[in-house]
Amino acid sequence: MRAWLLNAALGSLLLLSQGAAAGTVLIVGDSISAAFGLDTRVGWVSLLQKRMQEQGFDSKVVNASISGDTSAGGLARLPALLAEHKPQLVVLELGGNDGLRGQLPAQLQQNLTSMVDQSQQAGAKVLLLGMRIPPNYGPRYTQAFEAAYVDLAREKQLPFVPFFLEGVGGVPALMQADGIHPAAAAQNTLLENVWPTLKPLL
Repeated sequence: MRAWLLNAALGSLLLLSQGAAAGTVLIVGDSISAAFGLDTRVGWVSLLQKRMQEQGFDSKVVNASISGDTSAGGLARLPALLAEHKPQLVVLELGGNDGLRGQLPAQLQQNLTSMVDQSQQAGAKVLLLGMRIPPNYGPRYTQAFEAAYVDLAREKQLPFVPFFLEGVGGVPALMQADGIHPAAAAQNTLLENVWPTLKPLL
């Protein structure tokens, strides 16, 4: 009897070690994470929740992404999101609309820095998803835009995906007709771009 109880206890500990502590993963993004033009059930965020469940992670995914949002908009929304959801992990996927509007990369970096600071002060880890702007904006702007993410990730020592749309951006078969938003066929690639960096944070 004593041996059976010991084996049962060890089995319970093993199950606990294989899963993750329940918590919330908060995605703060724009149309790419909001699955603009698609059924949200096929979007990469929904695929992330499914992947986590399949691999035994108990964390809940909250998608607080809004199409058209900028880093300034995300910064304004963040305090209420942190207070409501108390996330263990915040994934920042913002900045593409800043670039499309030609806003200053320095302001983008400042807004994202404030979001990182607030998230960490609330006890959350932060994963930063980098973006790049098409070359028609000119080399000076495109380089400064990309550097805003790289410099922030280095300064704050953040887990970082350098280009969230790697393997998707510029590939017509994986983009919707507007050439801006990823198609349904691209969503699994987006998940695979994020998953190796996100998984260790759960």
